[in-house]
Amino acid sequence: MLRQTAVLICALALGLAACGGDDDDSGDSKQPRGSASTDQKPAGGCADVAQPGPKPDGGAKRPAQALDPGATYDVVLKTSCGDITIRLDQKASPKTAASFAGLAKAGFFDDTVFHRIVPGFVIQGGDPTATGTGGPGYSTRDVPPAGATYKKGTVAMAKTQTEPPGTAGSQFYVVTAADAGLPPEYALLGKVVKGQDVVDAIGELGDPASGEAGTPLQPVVIERATVRKS
Repeated sequence: MLRQTAVLICALALGLAACGGDDDDSGDSKQPRGSASTDQKPAGGCADVAQPGPKPDGGAKRPAQALDPGATYDVVLKTSCGDITIRLDQKASPKTAASFAGLAKAGFFDDTVFHRIVPGFVIQGGDPTATGTGGPGYSTRDVPPAGATYKKGTVAMAKTQTEPPGTAGSQFYVVTAADAGLPPEYALLGKVVKGQDVVDAIGELGDPASGEAGTPLQPVVIERATVRKS
């Protein structure tokens, strides 16, 4: 397997955000493990912005209702590198999709950062504290299918190694590798349908010397997240 099983992308180096502010927060790091590429070049097109201050950990409300199963939902992340549009996968992860959309509508992701960037692997965000240990204060669970794969443009949720497959909070990651080689343990949030070039640019802004810690070379801010229904 290209990358070892571990705590998914929620944790930064040693403790990327606890993918959800979770009901069962073990404090373990939440991130996928794998070998990082070391031949990345600096990305262009990203604004030079200041790191926003941390936001409160937890305190978010669990969505009371599911999304309309007959509708299509896109979440647009306006970042300091450009816009990324994520199409939510209600079929694979209805609870995760409803939670993510609810958090986006509530402004949970606004003025947060991609706190972990591992070149040639993933970019990870969704932690209000930017420490790799934050979340919404609750968790959901959608067990991914046995044959789930995590290829370029796939958006999935991070979890700790001790949490059951499919557990999710607010921390998410976007795969930048052709195939991340991860086991089917991470809830499938959706896929990038627009802005893959932006994802790729962000993916070049991780310090190769930091390995899987994925230390960003500069702040990459999610300025605003909006939900579109069609």
